Amino acid sequence: QVQLVESGGGLVQAGDSLRLSCATSGRSFPGYYMGWFRQAPGTQRQFLAYIYWVYGRTYYADSVKGRFTISRDIAKNTVYLQMNSLKPEDTAVYYCAAGPRPTVDAGAYDYWGQGTQVTVSS
Repeated sequence: QVQLVESGGGLVQAGDSLRLSCATSGRSFPGYYMGWFRQAPGTQRQFLAYIYWVYGRTYYADSVKGRFTISRDIAKNTVYLQMNSLKPEDTAVYYCAAGPRPTVDAGAYDYWGQGTQVTVSS
């Protein structure tokens, strides 16, 4: 059974940093793109970044470019999202996902985690 399990969320103050983790199990993802998304109440799921599992090529949404960094540890089967200079508008549930194509379209990702809450207070 394929599992993606996010962790590392929590309550922080504006300007703080957090690192989210996404531990994968049940299969390997050599040809997959690992993405991070977020969803605030009443909004659609928003693409943040993806990384190509094998070669580490990355792509970011303009809204987080320069503040967020996606990375992966192949030996640990884990993907990370380092978030710096957090703002109250970053408050959302953060999800990791795996899909076969390099895309910002959430519908193209096959596997999803359960999400982790990030709350940024002002």
